[in-house]
Amino acid sequence: MPRGRYGKWLRRTCGPSQFGCCPDARFAGNARPVRRVQYTPARVVLVRLFPAGKMGLTVDIVAHDAPDAVGGPYVWISRFPLEVQKLGFKVRIRLLGWQNLSDGVVYQALKRNGLEFTAANYRDTETNMRWLLSGMQEQPPDIFVPNLSVPAFYAGKYLKQSGIPTVGILRSDDPFYAGITDRFVCGSCDYRVSAIVCVSEYLKYKVIERKPRAVEVRKIPSGTPVPQAIAQPPRETLRIAYVGRLVEQQKRISETARALARATREIPGVEAVLFGDGPARPQVEQVLAQEGAPAVRIAGRVSGEEIQKFLLDCHVIALLSDYEGTPMAVMEAMACGCVPVCLRIRSGVPELVEEGVTGLLVEDRAEGFVNAIRRLRCESGLWDRLARAARARIEGSYSIRACAAQWAELLRHLHAASGPQRPIRIPKRFRLPPIHPGLACEDFRSPPPPPLYLRLYRRARKTVAPLKRHLLRAKETRT
Repeated sequence: MPRGRYGKWLRRTCGPSQFGCCPDARFAGNARPVRRVQYTPARVVLVRLFPAGKMGLTVDIVAHDAPDAVGGPYVWISRFPLEVQKLGFKVRIRLLGWQNLSDGVVYQALKRNGLEFTAANYRDTETNMRWLLSGMQEQPPDIFVPNLSVPAFYAGKYLKQSGIPTVGILRSDDPFYAGITDRFVCGSCDYRVSAIVCVSEYLKYKVIERKPRAVEVRKIPSGTPVPQAIAQPPRETLRIAYVGRLVEQQKRISETARALARATREIPGVEAVLFGDGPARPQVEQVLAQEGAPAVRIAGRVSGEEIQKFLLDCHVIALLSDYEGTPMAVMEAMACGCVPVCLRIRSGVPELVEEGVTGLLVEDRAEGFVNAIRRLRCESGLWDRLARAARARIEGSYSIRACAAQWAELLRHLHAASGPQRPIRIPKRFRLPPIHPGLACEDFRSPPPPPLYLRLYRRARKTVAPLKRHLLRAKETRT
């Protein structure tokens, strides 16, 4: 607490009980803890006038982008900032993109929504770290969210040193996110984040099981909008939707296409549509041709803003992946009133889909999946009951509004617990730990500097070269 004449003014203005030595002291009538900062009269007036979440905390989020980007993380970064801004936060996006930046899916979505963002091409890790830190050095954020960017996680070390909390996100149960956990949650304290957000209870359990030190662990799903409209019961046709990337790894898209083809062939009045794109599209087209499945079509990529319009015309969402976090496609479809039919996996899906209550879980992509679709088509009242429960599950715990509120509470908590900010210092050269095998797909290092003897040799040659040229010219002049 400040002393002297200014301290007396502060106590008269704000009251002695509202500013304690403990960082958990709270404003009267307000649940937000007081942040330990150097108070000025202007700062105190702002604290008094604005309730929690209305002081305009600045949050910087790093995201990836590409012209053909498909998947939950890209949809999330297009929606989440808008919801958090409604809660009084200022959000700035820093995009690392592939190919032409202006063609990126996220770039165009952020531009349409009028969000503040900057963009740069993906290069080596050190170059991207320097770009991120330089941009934030001039206008530091209150909180930094590396999201899923490896260069941003490494840059978080220097932001934490300046007093800025960092928040990572675990979105799936795969080797990449296992690497994120190893290096930035349970690894060296230099690179450890202040908090980690897990999109499923299973991912949270896996992190807590490793007992990370000084890291706040929260479960917050990505969330999805809940439209006012709702899918209508199937009458003549039961329409199945698949939404996501057309890839073999994780999604098993060829086997999924084969399962959809079999269901449409064996069960009358069933059709299917695949929303998405990816490198395995030729294999999917080949599978559908071999299976003779005219009732299955590929609709191609659909933007995150429009996908629920198409899902409202469907009745079932199918997801037969090997692993997931909390799948965005399933949440979006359940919010529209579609019934999920998913492969039973350990992360994410069991929290959304309760067997026989909010959807159906199957044990394989063959007979089990076909039988589940047959039940929805033939059992009277089953689809209606599951569809209502599925939508209610999303409205209760997985809406974008509810998830944004949980994020807001976490951000305020971290900001309140952090100390005063210091200038962000950027070293001339980054000394990074060895590349983690799980992060190698995203961690592109610049070539190491040459050894000392070679650098000295090159410097000596540069120093001697002008003298050598001078002596040669003098010799030519004498001759």
